[in-house]
Amino acid sequence: MGSLSVDPVRDKKQMFYTYVLRSARDGKWYTGTTNNLRKRFQEHNNGKVISTKNRRPFKLIYYEACINKQDAKLREKYLKSGMGKRYLKNRMERFLSLTGLTPLEMLIS
Repeated sequence: MGSLSVDPVRDKKQMFYTYVLRSARDGKWYTGTTNNLRKRFQEHNNGKVISTKNRRPFKLIYYEACINKQDAKLREKYLKSGMGKRYLKNRMERFLSLTGLTPLEMLIS
């Protein structure tokens, strides 16, 4: 039987990302979607995004990859909801408990 050669890192299909940034200025979170996470993160930190330019600098605290734009947009909508915010809070708390970091250490590192 032949092996299936799938390499998600080298696959040429475009990925879409739902991401959460934390403002170092006010501590608030910003949730968005993009097809180029590195570029979009730089745009936020360089003041090129109108909705976040006065809240710089940012840290990327969470992201998810989706194989299509519609899924990423739906995930963004969910993460902005009350249930989605609770999901993120619980996810961050689990991460911190596994790493031994305190919330303050995670936010300033």
